[in-house]
Amino acid sequence: MTIKEVEQEIVDEFSIFTEWMDKYEYLIELGKSLPIIGDSAKQESNLIKGCQSRVWLNAQISDGKLYFTADSDAIITKGIISLLVRVYSGRTPKEILEADIEFIEKIGLQDNLSPTRANGLLSMIRQIKYYAAAYS
Repeated sequence: MTIKEVEQEIVDEFSIFTEWMDKYEYLIELGKSLPIIGDSAKQESNLIKGCQSRVWLNAQISDGKLYFTADSDAIITKGIISLLVRVYSGRTPKEILEADIEFIEKIGLQDNLSPTRANGLLSMIRQIKYYAAAYS
């Protein structure tokens, strides 16, 4: 699947819910399904700066594609990073750098986050793009 196809899949999943409380609950469920990362990945160098909660993002490259693992100590933030990992993991750096990240606006995520969580979301995206630039 392309990035756009995965984004559309996420938009379709969120369109089932009409209330934001239901969307938050879904985000929490997505966070719970995020694969557990080892303590070795939870190092200071993998912490995303600019997030109110602690978010670890690890990137590895294999066969020209970036693979991300992540975790957070906040349940909603863990759901948000799980969406980003779902969209961007297994992509080439070029694909990541050229992606428009449309699903966030389409599901209304940024508009329904507190200002600190919205800043954290932007920091997560910035870090993913940083990894892509570093590996390109």
